[in-house]
Amino acid sequence: MRLDKLDLNLFVVFDMIYREASVSKAAERLNMTQPAISNALARLRESLGDPLFVRTSEGMQPTPVSDSIIGDVREGLGLLGRCKAEFAQFDPLTARKTFRLAMNDLAEALLLPPLIQRLSEEAPGVRISCYYHDRDSAVDELKSDKFDLLVDAPTFNPKELGGEHLMTLDYRVMLNRQHELVSSELGLEQYLQAEHVHVSSRRRGRGHVDIALHKLGESRVIKTRIQNYQVAARITQNTDLLWTAPAPVARLTELATLPPPFEIEPLVWNLFWQERNEEDPATIWLREMVKKAASDCL
Repeated sequence: MRLDKLDLNLFVVFDMIYREASVSKAAERLNMTQPAISNALARLRESLGDPLFVRTSEGMQPTPVSDSIIGDVREGLGLLGRCKAEFAQFDPLTARKTFRLAMNDLAEALLLPPLIQRLSEEAPGVRISCYYHDRDSAVDELKSDKFDLLVDAPTFNPKELGGEHLMTLDYRVMLNRQHELVSSELGLEQYLQAEHVHVSSRRRGRGHVDIALHKLGESRVIKTRIQNYQVAARITQNTDLLWTAPAPVARLTELATLPPPFEIEPLVWNLFWQERNEEDPATIWLREMVKKAASDCL
């Protein structure tokens, strides 16, 4: 028997015939015609290789096979019913669920504190697990249920994903408060003469800042290239390196900030999810919570 070829609705018919011991009464209870019930029973008999019911003067009596599977059938139908009920509504106050989010350490630092605070008030039974992700495999991992939401730049556009804008982050130049440039108006020449720390999840390639400088025909000296924003903050705090990073980072550090002396395209983050979860109430609720957290940290 191929379960993937079996219509689960047949088990609804099976359960009702078992309850009513009658094809006609089962048809009435399920609001189906008697021929339709008989056809469904015939299909299930063929699939399971057993008569399932024997017509007697006392009605349709189950065979030993029917008696042996009815408990599992009802348990399975009950589970499907509960899943359907949970899908139809999501109550954050009573939900007991773990959501899995994928984002980099900057998104974690900005989004998770306000998100967790909101959850503690609105959804005490909901838990969050957060993961770093590799952009090369992020789409496949999202499609295979490794996580529920992905926060990243809008570089993903497969048909299987849903997505929407989450936040736009302008850049600021960050430096330690004892830096000689703190009290000055930072110019392009001073910026280029300085050495810099650069954060990127990639091992090579230009980021937003270097793309902007390239358009001007300029380049900067990157003394240190790392992948972690928190580490970059500590390096900047203890050196004379400049760090050009999204503006909200400043609130997480003791660093001074200056406006960049040239135009930099803002950093944009989107939310991504599986397209099949587009109308899932739990996913919709989670998306709204993450968007509220994004508003809180801007």
